[in-house]
Amino acid sequence: MSKFERINHCVSAGGVVYRFDSKNLEVLICGRDSSDLWALPKGTPEAGEDIIDTALREVTEETGIHVINQEFIGSIGYNFSVFNTNLINQKIVFYYLMLPIGGDILNHDDEFDQVVWVNYREAEKILTYKEEALILAKGISMVKEGRTTSY
Repeated sequence: MSKFERINHCVSAGGVVYRFDSKNLEVLICGRDSSDLWALPKGTPEAGEDIIDTALREVTEETGIHVINQEFIGSIGYNFSVFNTNLINQKIVFYYLMLPIGGDILNHDDEFDQVVWVNYREAEKILTYKEEALILAKGISMVKEGRTTSY
């Protein structure tokens, strides 16, 4: 049994991007075919980048959609280790509610195989990680309650 001797603290940021299409509320999710993974777009900061700028950049890179920030949703935390090492990573991910302002999902980067708009109820069911589904639900409740800032 391995013993963890080092802890690495990690930060990421991402978003819940939503739109109304024919009166249906849709969100953007990203998928990997090889691992049957479905996730919200997120990523790590570049040197000197603040967390909201990270979220905006990563969402645009991973989805091909240009976005603006509407409001902070919340954060999740989890631990993971790298196989065959004595390092454990403690990660916190900050999520923001975002509106699309342009771009095209066909222009997403190669981190994911698929980027799709889906009904938010379907997205809640197919997201791989329960914590991301909870963030999505919280973001959608903010939209439905009209608690978001209008632009």
